[in-house]
Amino acid sequence: MAMAVAVAVLIVGSVLFHLLSPWHSTPLASNWSSIDNAVTVTFWVTGAVFVAINSFMVYALIRYDRRRGGQATYEPENAKLEKRLTLWTTVGIATLLAPGLYAWDKFVTIPDNASIVEAVGQQWEWSFRFPGKDGVLGTADARFVNENNPFGLNPNDPYGKDDVLIEGNTVHLPIGKPIKMVLRSKDVLHDFFVPQFRARMNLVPGLVTYFWFTPTKTGKYEILCAQLCGIGHYTMRGYVIVDDQRTFDAWLKKQPTFAQAVASR
Repeated sequence: MAMAVAVAVLIVGSVLFHLLSPWHSTPLASNWSSIDNAVTVTFWVTGAVFVAINSFMVYALIRYDRRRGGQATYEPENAKLEKRLTLWTTVGIATLLAPGLYAWDKFVTIPDNASIVEAVGQQWEWSFRFPGKDGVLGTADARFVNENNPFGLNPNDPYGKDDVLIEGNTVHLPIGKPIKMVLRSKDVLHDFFVPQFRARMNLVPGLVTYFWFTPTKTGKYEILCAQLCGIGHYTMRGYVIVDDQRTFDAWLKKQPTFAQAVASR
C-alpha cells in the first residue's frame, strides 16, 4: 500500500509541477511555431502515457496486494493484449513523429528569397559574414586563416572581395525576411542556438551546415553555443539584434568588406 501511495503522489506531483511550473519556453520570435507545436504534442502524448502506466501500477499494487487477499495470475501469452499494445503503441509513435516530420520538412527547405548570413564559430567566440553586392559568399579554407585573415577567405576568389565581415559577437538581422544561416567552425564542434528562434544547428569542423528562419520580432536575443566545446564553453555567447529594414541597412553599410579589412591591416 505504501508503494501505491508513493506512485500516486508521484503522478499528482508531476502533473501539478508541469501545470504550475514558473518555467516556460521563451517567447517565440521567429516563424517556427511548428517546432513549438511538435514539442507540445510530445508533452501531451508522453504525459498521457506516463499517467496511464503509473495509474495502472497503482491499481495493480492495490488490487493484487497479497496482504489484502489479492492474488495475481501468471499468463505468459495473451494475443489479444499484445495486439492492443501493438496498436496503441503504433498510434502513439505516429502521433509523436507526425508534427516533427512536418516541421523538419519545412526546416530543410530553404526559401528562394532567403538572404545568406554566415556564422563562424571558434573557441570561444562568434563572428559573421554577409555577401556583398554580388550576393555570393566567397570561398573559405582553413589554410588561409592567419592574423590578417581570421575568416580564412580565399584571397584569389573575386566573390569574396566585397563580403562584409563582422568581427564580433553581435550581428544585426532585418525583421520579416527569411535568413539562411550558413555555419562554419574553425576548430571543434559548436552549435548555433537562439532560444527565441527555436531553430538550431551544429557547426561541424570541415563541413558547412545551414538552417533558416524568419525573425518576426525586433529586439536583442542571446546566441548560445549548445555543444560542450571546451573549458571556455560557458563564455561563448553573442547577440542577434533584429532591426527594421532601414536600421539594418544603415548598420550594414558601416561594416568593412574583406578588401577593406585586408587593406587596413
